[in-house]
Order: sequence, then C-alpha cells, then structure tokens
Amino acid sequence: MMRVIVTGAGGFVGRHLSNELIAAGHHLVRLDRTLKPEPANETIEGDLSDPAVVARALAGGCDAVVHLATIPGGAAELDPSAAWRTNVDASMRLTEAAARAGTCPKFLFASSIAVLGAPLPPEGVDDDTPLAPCLLYGAHKAMIESWIATLSRRGEIEGLSLRLPGIVARPMAPSGMKSAFMSDVFHTLREDTPFTSPVSADATMWLMSVDAAAKAFVHALDLPGPLPQDRAVTSPPSSKPRSPTMALSPSCKALPTERAGAAISGAPCPAGFGSARSHSHRDP
Repeated sequence: MMRVIVTGAGGFVGRHLSNELIAAGHHLVRLDRTLKPEPANETIEGDLSDPAVVARALAGGCDAVVHLATIPGGAAELDPSAAWRTNVDASMRLTEAAARAGTCPKFLFASSIAVLGAPLPPEGVDDDTPLAPCLLYGAHKAMIESWIATLSRRGEIEGLSLRLPGIVARPMAPSGMKSAFMSDVFHTLREDTPFTSPVSADATMWLMSVDAAAKAFVHALDLPGPLPQDRAVTSPPSSKPRSPTMALSPSCKALPTERAGAAISGAPCPAGFGSARSHSHRDP
C-alpha cells in the first residue's frame, strides 16, 4: 500500500482514478480546489499554487503523487499568466515538495499529446517523436516533462510523464478545453440528435476512455524499470513501444465524423487544431 496524493482529484479523470486507487488498497489523498464527498482516506481542498495547501497534502509523507491538475488548452490561451502559475510554477514546486516529503517518491504526471504539436507525422508517433508544441498548454506540459526527467536523473523523484490523448466522454459542461466537442460527439450519438462538428469531416480524433486512462496511472505506479531517459511515454502509442513495460493501455481508436442515427456535419478546422488531418489536442 502506498500513500498516494492525487491533484485534480475532483476532475473527470481524477474521480475515476480515485476509485481505482481505493480499490487497489492504496491510502488516497484527494486534492483539488473543490471536492464532492467521495471515498478517500484524506480530502484536502485548496489551490495547488498555495504552498500551505501542498504542505497539508504532504504532511503525512509521500510515496507517490499523480499530478492531474492543470489549466487546459483553451483556458490557457485566454489567460496565459494564470496558466503559467498553475501549469508551470505550481507543478515545479509540487515536485520539489514531494521530493522533500518522501524518499525518491514516484511522481506520475498527466502530460498530453499536445506536446507533439500539429500536424502529426503521417507515419504515426511513438515515444521518440520530437516535441513541437503549438499551444501554450502543450509547451507547459513539455516543460514539466523535462523538469520531471531532470529531478529523476538527480535521484530526487522516480518520475514518469504519461502523454494522454483525448479522454472521453466527459460530461456536457463548460471545461475550458478546445477539444470538448470530442466528448459531445458521444452524447450526440447516444441521444440521436444533430451535431455540427467544429472540424472537417477528414479530421482524425485520438481518443482514450476515462477508465483506460485511470487504469494506466494505477499500472504506472507499479512499472518496473528501466524507464526511458526522458521519463515520458505516449499512451497509448501509435506504433510499437520501446519495451514491453511501456505498453500502458490498448485503447486508441479513430472516431469517424459520421455515424448512423445522428446527423453530423463538418466545418473548417479552427485555429489551434492544425490541419484538417491532424490529431486533436486534449488535456487529461
């Protein structure tokens, strides 16, 4: 059993991950700005950028951190300063605090395929594809990936960044995400209602279920070494991973923009999504 601190525990992925960790018998510390009553050993509400909040979460020690909290893509573009404070400054301070609170604790970071930029190589991507973020959100994720790798090489943490694709299907509610429409497609199909897509009919969606994402983090807590030098994996990879231990979840599928039972029409690809044939960016 590990004492696991989950930031962003009240979010879409965070709630599912919390259930998985409780089921696995871990001591769960849920941390978020606001939290609904759900199973957990400890619950801490507050802003991750507040050092006192982080100190409370780590006061009982730290075996592992799963860092999900973020300012997502669309919201980051609208308020770059706030995004920097949360996505970069707070993330860096969290890794440092975790290192002080534990003995080389595991630190899992919810990165994103946004670090790869757009358009993606037509031959697909793997863990070695060069990073070329276009969005501020993707750049922030790439920075923290590098920081986690540095602290891991220094022996301060045992870090791993999981580059997640689009996580579906989120509730239909404002999220600050440029790619929220990807979940709306599923709701539209279920309700058999018309849907106008903000991207063209040729767009490709790189998707992962929320259950698969949660299980990937739980699996990553027990990954044996050796881990890649850059401490980052693309999950799930679109080509063969570097070693069997890197295969986190086989759940990447392309979703067509037309399905029987729902009228779905395409539109020109908006800024921030690259070319019409690029994969869409999504935060966890």
